[in-house]
Amino acid sequence: MDVNKNSASLSAKAKVRVPFGTVSITEESKRLINEAIDSNWVTRGKYVQEFEERFAALFGVKFAVSVSSGTDADALSCAVLYDYGAQRGDEIIVPALTFVATGNAVFQAGFMPVFVDVNRETLNIDPTKIEEAITPKTRAIMPVHLMGKPADMDAIMAIAKKHNLYVIEDAAEAHGAQYKGRMVGSIGNMAAYSLYAAHIVTSIEGGMVITDDENMAEALRSLRNHGIVNKFEFKRIGFSAKMNELEAAVGVGNIKIFDQILDKRRRNLLYLINKFEAFQDTFITLKEETYEKIGPHAFSIIVRENAGFTKDEFVSHIESKGIDSRNLFYSIPTQCPNYAFMGKKIGDYPEAEYCSDNGTHIGIHQHLELEQLDYVVEVVKGFLTARK
Repeated sequence: MDVNKNSASLSAKAKVRVPFGTVSITEESKRLINEAIDSNWVTRGKYVQEFEERFAALFGVKFAVSVSSGTDADALSCAVLYDYGAQRGDEIIVPALTFVATGNAVFQAGFMPVFVDVNRETLNIDPTKIEEAITPKTRAIMPVHLMGKPADMDAIMAIAKKHNLYVIEDAAEAHGAQYKGRMVGSIGNMAAYSLYAAHIVTSIEGGMVITDDENMAEALRSLRNHGIVNKFEFKRIGFSAKMNELEAAVGVGNIKIFDQILDKRRRNLLYLINKFEAFQDTFITLKEETYEKIGPHAFSIIVRENAGFTKDEFVSHIESKGIDSRNLFYSIPTQCPNYAFMGKKIGDYPEAEYCSDNGTHIGIHQHLELEQLDYVVEVVKGFLTARK
């Protein structure tokens, strides 16, 4: 995801010692890219097909359909619902705290996002608040597994079953996450992934939708190419959202080192979770429950109430020490100006707003070593000591 940096302005920023993101481009990917270029066929072809097949196998589903971005993955997943009786203007429930692309994609597909507040301890949609948001026009729930932390899928699936709703998992940041022995993304009717450069599986840009439903997969393939079926028949209102061979080549190489990347990120995540226990009275950080495995995207840090300092003061300090960070997204309906037309006001989504006002996140990617994470802990400890 392409996210805005924290707003703290630094007149003299230290050299970055702990960068936020990275990308792994393997030697095999470089070879495949050159082969694609030499073949003079760089639009969707055999490498895209191979990437889709490997992605489906990796996540334990029957079908994977590649698209041009994670936002398109969300949007096309929503648009599939028109094959199942949905009408334009119907509603899809999404969490208030997420990257703005989640809400944008719902609009792009012709639906209305209905926002539900989150739990600040998990960052994910609060299932206890979903049912009150359901109306006769609701067609789906789109939980977001933020930072790779699995949403409460048992509760969400039970609500969906009770109200005859579809579930589209936004797993943009949750590659490799597990929930009660199942791969995140294989639980709902469909799941949308971002393959942006900072993610565990990347094609630099790109997205992927996975499903076990053959009809949904067929609709997705049609939707990504203007709604086409057969050779030149247009059945749906579609998109132009195809992946090309060069992106797929990067993705194929990434899939082959997926376990290495995931293991390194999980090592870094669990290391910081353990180290930040010393700061638990000051910060809220993600915890990993016994029934789950987080598929780590980044490490979120939320300043607790009565900490004695602001998020901006904390961010200013760590960035002055070379620790790159990003804001912990925003409450889309109340903190993103482009959603002002919805008429929501500050206070309508207090948990999401608190996370945004008081939260940041830093990198835990595969190119960070434990010495760099120790440096993060040292900088945080120094900041807190100086304020006593």
